[in-house]
Amino acid sequence: MTLKKTADYFSCSHSFPFLTKYTVFHLFRYFILSLKTNFFLNLHTFKELIMKISYNWLKEYANVSIAPVEVARILTDCGLEVEAIEEYESIKGGLKGIVIGQVLSTQRHPNADKLTCCKVDVGDGNVLDIVCGAPNVAAGQRVPVATIGAIIYKGDESFAIKAGKLRGEPSNGMICAEDEIGLGDSHAGIMVLDENAPVGSTAANYFNVESDTLLEVAITPNRADATSHIGVARDLVAAINNREKQHERITLTLPSVDHFKVDNTSLPISVEIENPEACQRYSGITINGIQVKESPAWLRDRLKAVGLRPINNIVDITNYVLMETGQPLHAFDAAFVSGNQVIVRKMPAGTKFVTLDETERTLSADDLMICNVNEPMCIAGVFGGAKSGVSDKTTSIFLESAYFDGTHVRKTSKLHGLKTDASFRFERGADPNITVYALKRAAMLIKEIAGGTISSEIVDVYPAPLTNFKVDVSYKRINTLIGQQIDALTVKNILTSLAIDILSEDEEGLQLSIPPFKVDVTREADVVEEVLRIYGYNNIDLSDSLHSSLSYSRKPDPEKLQQKLADYLSNNGFNEILTNSLTSSAYYEKSEVFSFDDCVKILNPLSSELGVMRQTLLFSGLESISYNLNRRMPDLKFYEFGTVYNYVQAQSASNDVTRKYKERKNLSIFVTGSQQGESWYTATIKTDYYFLKSFVFAALRKTGISLNKLTSQAIDSRLYAEGESFSINSKPLLSIGRLNSGTLKQFDIKQDVFYAELDWSTLLREIKPDNIQFTEISRFPEVRRDLALLLDKNVKFSDIQTLATRNGKGILRSVNLFDVYEGDKIEAGKKSYAVSFTMQDDQKTLTDNDIEKLMKRLAEVFEKELGAVIRR
Repeated sequence: MTLKKTADYFSCSHSFPFLTKYTVFHLFRYFILSLKTNFFLNLHTFKELIMKISYNWLKEYANVSIAPVEVARILTDCGLEVEAIEEYESIKGGLKGIVIGQVLSTQRHPNADKLTCCKVDVGDGNVLDIVCGAPNVAAGQRVPVATIGAIIYKGDESFAIKAGKLRGEPSNGMICAEDEIGLGDSHAGIMVLDENAPVGSTAANYFNVESDTLLEVAITPNRADATSHIGVARDLVAAINNREKQHERITLTLPSVDHFKVDNTSLPISVEIENPEACQRYSGITINGIQVKESPAWLRDRLKAVGLRPINNIVDITNYVLMETGQPLHAFDAAFVSGNQVIVRKMPAGTKFVTLDETERTLSADDLMICNVNEPMCIAGVFGGAKSGVSDKTTSIFLESAYFDGTHVRKTSKLHGLKTDASFRFERGADPNITVYALKRAAMLIKEIAGGTISSEIVDVYPAPLTNFKVDVSYKRINTLIGQQIDALTVKNILTSLAIDILSEDEEGLQLSIPPFKVDVTREADVVEEVLRIYGYNNIDLSDSLHSSLSYSRKPDPEKLQQKLADYLSNNGFNEILTNSLTSSAYYEKSEVFSFDDCVKILNPLSSELGVMRQTLLFSGLESISYNLNRRMPDLKFYEFGTVYNYVQAQSASNDVTRKYKERKNLSIFVTGSQQGESWYTATIKTDYYFLKSFVFAALRKTGISLNKLTSQAIDSRLYAEGESFSINSKPLLSIGRLNSGTLKQFDIKQDVFYAELDWSTLLREIKPDNIQFTEISRFPEVRRDLALLLDKNVKFSDIQTLATRNGKGILRSVNLFDVYEGDKIEAGKKSYAVSFTMQDDQKTLTDNDIEKLMKRLAEVFEKELGAVIRR
């Protein structure tokens, strides 16, 4: 059994509960069109955020009155896939079956000292006999009563109330303690309510239990604009107003901050950004005289509904605004902002920092930190510090609202293994234009809920303001890509409903201003996608769009040929590996063979280890070799079909030299260790160059390529210790050899590795369609003659083969090397080859004179061209 390291793949297969076959068709169709418009797409890691959207919360920004399931359908149709719908209640079970009752009388249970028999009025003239074990039950009390059939939840367990007898006395319900109905933790006695509590009313109404519907929305990495309730509401409003004609038009309403005002300037805190490339905008404000306590019920319920745990009123407000606007906020205890100054900077590598989870972390030189004049307080955009966080003793805070660079946040988040709601949003791209709005919104809520006064002006450091993207889009292009004529007014209405401004327009098209929060809309094709998803994939008429044609399939079939070679290699003991197309930039920065400038760089790399697209299959294959060697698997035979990527020089029609992306498919083959595993019946033979070459050439023969067309050249000694490279029709095709120690040292590999890399794309172009011809077996015999040649060590057998074929006069059929000698019996720098030559004439039997004449000619050529000495 061989261990194999394969790539990490991210599954994106989900159910589409609201999609029709037409929608799926158009999703695929548009994907193909997108590829045609731009060869290389910005790569994202295909990890989705499953975000819970509260239907009640959503209605605060979009005045919808339609059912949640219809909202889910509309959102799914415009690209925000709703994967599930669930009902939510602020108290588990919603207190169903629980009513407010009054204890009319009590008497001691005749058969149990600690039980009490009660008569309880539950309204409408219904008086229940209930046996209660609580010590504090008394006549006249108003209490919560679970009637027959009610479900009581205690943690993950639940039970139903049934009629029965306790110690011989009837009991038709249960008087509840607060922990039994999810209203507290106490189980010391029953819950006694206010004396004015209405008898017979439902507990759900009395305790204001909130019911809600949650939509679980899959947010793909390119939709950073939809990571908030306002962002989802924006898409919902656009879709309903521009596509769902059966529903009333609705409007998008944002919470007003018009009444925001600064109360005083008694607590100013300045801000300095030392690394503007990592923090492009930083806004802040101080609030003094606050009281940190539990949040009100409405705020706790909102956060719990979307899966967040309430902490205290200050932290809860920052999380509330995050879920509302998508803008991460952070509150610092102002007492710990030494020097009344916030400095945004990177700390020296090795600096120790304790985060909120009480874990000491070692910072790298690239970690951006929020510091006071003495020490760091927070990992920017990722996680707060234990020392400067808000506590019960906090009376004043500094509130942060910033725009951090996504690449810096991503690297830091990955380095420290910290995935937070804030880091997710900064990694994908937050909105730099919303920092001040979110700050005002949070400050007003803090004043309302926690008290205090706003004690400084808003500090807003924005060294280089980001501008909107300007994109020109033509109506013709929109209609061509979508495949249907869409009215210009409809296009404009869709774009403006998505907060995209129209700068100018003419008969041909529009010039648009794209806000920065639309991080994935930077090109004309992106704008077309925005129009299409709101217009509706299902609204595209397919009747005139489907065309068919007959075409000849490509010969040879690339897939069948690849499968043929894969079967051959697998049947001969090779294991197929699949490695990541993303690889470490360090391999190419250090390489003398591959240019780092030719690497295709990733715009948003998860780390430097996944920073570029691979130019070769070598490095990822050696990672797999090293992985297995470290697990005591020394005998390995691997192969991989994979795509490689690089920049190439290209000349335009105007003779301008430009750089273009190029991708091609390669086949890599690795062997190391022994040819076979240890066995009692055969000797252990190490793999070598010829072992690998035999499999490579056998695989080439199976493709139908003629090996006689291959020409051999010297191998690149910067990569290989020995070997050969081959070309076909002057095009590089194959390199094969033993890797040098410098290459292997990078991967801590201490045994020989033999490697071949075949340009699969070139091979497919050179293979000609099968043209099998049958010829009669010759009636005349073959003749073999041998020569022993003393040669310089730098002479290759391929040189002998080439010269012999060129001078064979049509009767030389094959040349074979059957013995090689290098040792102390010949002079230094020399080697001895024993070569056989097979001759045959299809028209006659060769005479001794014919044979000797050819052999003499070959000997003369070898002596002249190769400096050979013919050994008699």
